[in-house]
Amino acid sequence: MRDQPRLGFCCKFVLDEPPGTHATLKAEREATLHMNLTSVTMAHLAKLDPVARRAKLTGIVVHNLDALARQIAWVGARPPIERLLRMASNVLPGYTHAIAGEIYAAPEMEALVARGLAEAGALARRLGVRLSFHPGPFCLLASRNPAAIANGLSELDYHAEIFDRMGYGGGWHPHGAHINIHVGAGDPGVAGFRETLPRASQVARDLITVENDENVFGVEAVLQLADIVPVVLDLHHHWVQSGGAYLEPDDPHIARVRDSWRGVRPVAHISVSREAVSAECDLDALPDFPALRAAGHAVRDLAAHSDMMWNRAVNDLVARHMVWADFEIEAKAKNYASTQIARHISDAARAGPIAAE
Repeated sequence: MRDQPRLGFCCKFVLDEPPGTHATLKAEREATLHMNLTSVTMAHLAKLDPVARRAKLTGIVVHNLDALARQIAWVGARPPIERLLRMASNVLPGYTHAIAGEIYAAPEMEALVARGLAEAGALARRLGVRLSFHPGPFCLLASRNPAAIANGLSELDYHAEIFDRMGYGGGWHPHGAHINIHVGAGDPGVAGFRETLPRASQVARDLITVENDENVFGVEAVLQLADIVPVVLDLHHHWVQSGGAYLEPDDPHIARVRDSWRGVRPVAHISVSREAVSAECDLDALPDFPALRAAGHAVRDLAAHSDMMWNRAVNDLVARHMVWADFEIEAKAKNYASTQIARHISDAARAGPIAAE
C-alpha cells in the first residue's frame, strides 16, 4: 500500500455521527473517552503520595496505550483512503518531567510501555495505517532563548523515542512516519533551526518534518530547509499567508516540496475557514480571501479551522493534490470530517477527473 493515497484525522476521535438525544449523551461521552487518550497535570501528581502517584500515572498509561491501539484499529478498518492517523502527543504524560521520571524508569513500567508501543506499531504496519505526530508550538528549534531550545529538543526526542519503540526508528521516515513541527521564532528563523537540528537524536532527525505557517514562515521560507528536512505543505496556511493564493499540483513549489521527502510519499495539511463564512461563499467555488476580508472577516477568523470540510471546491483541490501527497484533515470534527471528505473524493473519482477552476 506504499503508493495508496491516504487521508485522516488528527489526534482525537469523535463520534462518526452527530450527537444523538439527551438520553444517549452519557453513553456517547463514555464511548468517546474509551477511544481517546487522556492526561494528568504534573501539579496534580505532585500533590499525591508516592503510591497514589504511581497508581494514577500507571492507570493513565494503560488507558492511553489501549486507546491508541483502538484508534489504530478503527482507522485500519476504514477504506484504504482513510488509513492515516496523527497520534496525540500525550501517550506518556509527564515523560520528560522529573516528577514522573522515577515512575517511568521502574522495570514494570518500562515493560508495560515497551510492550504497548511495540504492539501499537506492529498493528499500524499490519493494517497499513500511516502515523505521525505534531507536537505543540513549544516544540521548536529556532529561538534565542536557550531554555526554549532545550525544551524543544526534549519534546522532539520524546516523540522520536515513542516512534522508535513503536518500530519506526530505523532510517528515513519508515512507513511514512514523521514528527512535524514549525520553525519557531522569526529571529533566528531558518538559520537557527538549521543550527539546532544536529543537537536532536539521530532518530528524531530521521523523522522530523517542518511546516509552513500563516505568519512568518511561508512556503518559500520553509523550502530553505528542504535540503535537510521534508516540508509539510499546509494549503490553508498558505492561503492565509499569501492573501488568498491556491497552489495547484503543477505549481513549481510542489516539485520542490515533493523532492524534500527523498522518495517517501509526502504529507500535506488542509483545513478551511469556519462555517461562519460559508453563507458568503459558493460551496462549489474556492473561498475568495480578499472578498471575505472586504466583508469584514478578520485574518485570525479566516485562519481558524472549521468543524467540517464544508467547501466542495477545497475538497476537490485536495483530490487533485492526492496524486502526490497524503493529507491530514485539520478540522475540529476530526474523524467525522475526514470521513466526509474521503467520501467526497471517492465519489468524485468514480465520476471522473476533477479539473481545476
